[in-house]
Amino acid sequence: MTQLALSNSPSPSLHHNFIPNYRPFSSQSQILLLHPSPKPFIRFTRQPPYPRFIVSSVNQPEPDRLPPLNAQKEDLLLKSQQQGSQLKNRVVFGLGIGISAGAIILAGGWVFAVAMAAAVFAGSREYFELIGSQGITEGMTPPPQYVSRVCSVICALMPLYVMYRGHIDVSVTSAAFVLAMTLLLQRGNARFAQLSSAIFGLFYCGYLPSFWVKLRCGLAAPALNTSLGTTWPVLLGGRAHWTVGLVATLISISSIIAADTFAFIGGKAFGRTPLTRISPKKTWEGTIVGFCGCIATSLVLSKVFSWPVSPLSAIALGILTFLGSVFGDLTESMIKRDAGVKDSGSLIPGHGGVLDRADSYVFTGALAYSFVKTFLPLYGL
Repeated sequence: MTQLALSNSPSPSLHHNFIPNYRPFSSQSQILLLHPSPKPFIRFTRQPPYPRFIVSSVNQPEPDRLPPLNAQKEDLLLKSQQQGSQLKNRVVFGLGIGISAGAIILAGGWVFAVAMAAAVFAGSREYFELIGSQGITEGMTPPPQYVSRVCSVICALMPLYVMYRGHIDVSVTSAAFVLAMTLLLQRGNARFAQLSSAIFGLFYCGYLPSFWVKLRCGLAAPALNTSLGTTWPVLLGGRAHWTVGLVATLISISSIIAADTFAFIGGKAFGRTPLTRISPKKTWEGTIVGFCGCIATSLVLSKVFSWPVSPLSAIALGILTFLGSVFGDLTESMIKRDAGVKDSGSLIPGHGGVLDRADSYVFTGALAYSFVKTFLPLYGL
């Protein structure tokens, strides 16, 4: 490192090369020049007994390279507009989905079964795309593409089969056996990961959602104590339209919506302790608030519909609904985390994919159906 000390009568040319607008310093001033660079940085220090000016080649950010203030404001404005647009889409499409789902549930029958089959097909397609993503394929071998498509079709047919036959156990077993034969006889080496991921897809995307059809359409006993049946139009089915399956479906779905809503509000207001690493945004505080909201909704609706008669049964149904909602959500979050994606798809603007909206409902239908079919008659509640 070279160093030049200038004092008393410095050379004008030297000063013009390194310090613009040079004015002679007193004999007590000193200038140290260290390796001039194409863009020297000047650091001023005041160290007694003399002031010192150091020219250094240290790379420092220049003020003219900082983003202008107007650009920062424009970025903030653009982000706020994007968030506002996303929130608007979320609210609009959420209301549209809610109203449509309510009408489909009230209609029941083949309308409900066909709508469920369409949702199952879209969700199964998203599932097989997730397990074929790069994040998951690094640790496992996904099933071939034609097997994924066949599985999606089988999953879509399961709700329709339940509607027609009333049960699905034998069909699921047969489908799993045919799937295993197809994978074992394919060209190349068959992998266990292919079989396990495909059969889990049949179970997760087809078998479990079919219980909603069994709950809504299979439990046809009339809810005699429900006062809404007396005012229901005869052209729409009259009093016989309000069955145990319809009331149980409305209570279960409303409790799930309440659990998600209260958990979101509680997490925003009080959330401090993470619930699990699988979904970092979920907190224990939000989960507790969601649990209370779910139980309260189940109790209130049981009074409105006069079913179930016992408050203990309403609380038990609310607990099962909440557990199915939480663990269904966490299961889908685990799949997305391994896949390295934020959303399962982009079919619903502002909401992501079908699995993103239906993950809380996957396990709940089976739990609610088992509760109504087995627990209530067993204990007479």
